[in-house]
Order: sequence, then structure tokens, then C-alpha cells
Amino acid sequence: QVQLVESGGGLVQAGGSLRLSCAASGRTFSTNTMGWFRQAPGEEREFVAAISWNGGSINYADAVKGRFTISRDNAKNTLYLQMNSLKPEDTAVYYCAADSAPFLYARVTYASVYEHWGQGTQVTVSS
Repeated sequence: QVQLVESGGGLVQAGGSLRLSCAASGRTFSTNTMGWFRQAPGEEREFVAAISWNGGSINYADAVKGRFTISRDNAKNTLYLQMNSLKPEDTAVYYCAADSAPFLYARVTYASVYEHWGQGTQVTVSS
């Protein structure tokens, strides 16, 4: 069983930066594919980024490519999302998720394949 707890959200002005963290408990973090998703009010949950167990494979949504960076520290059981050049349209609740299956570029974009989810952290970008 993997438990995930996100932190680092908050209110920031457009153009600013935030770093989200996702602390994982359980022995399988280092072998899991990990992902970040977000959900704005009235919208469906959407893929943001995903990373393979060793960080060797990464996939980003087009909307965040070049602005966001996903990374992980398996020694600390922690997943990160560095968000730069934030825009008002990045406003959402951000969730981290764990998938026990190997990383596949197409697969990691689907929320339904992830087995464990955090409770989410709110990110609000003001214009």
C-alpha cells in the first residue's frame, strides 16, 4: 500500500514559481511510475507530468512543457514538481499518483491507470 501526501501549493502571481512535493510512504515508491495531475473547478482531471521509477523516462503535457519539471528522490520517497512561469490557467488542485506498472509514454497520461492518489494541494495563480 502506498500513501501519498502533497504539499507546496499556494497563491502566486502570474510569472511566479512554486515547487510541489509528494511524500510517499510504503516500500514500493522507488519502483513505481509516478505522475502529477491537476483538476480545475468544473473540469476533468488532466495529466501534467509523469516519471519512471529511476527518472530515466519523463512525459509532460504540452501545456506545461518547458515550464514545469518533474523529478524524484527515491532515497527520500519524494516526488517533486517545479513550476515556473505560472499562468492563471494553471490554477487547479494538483494531485500526485502512483502506478505499479512500468512507464509507457501513452499509458502514463491516463488517470485511470494510477492505483494510488494523494489528497491534492491547491495552486492558485493570480493575474
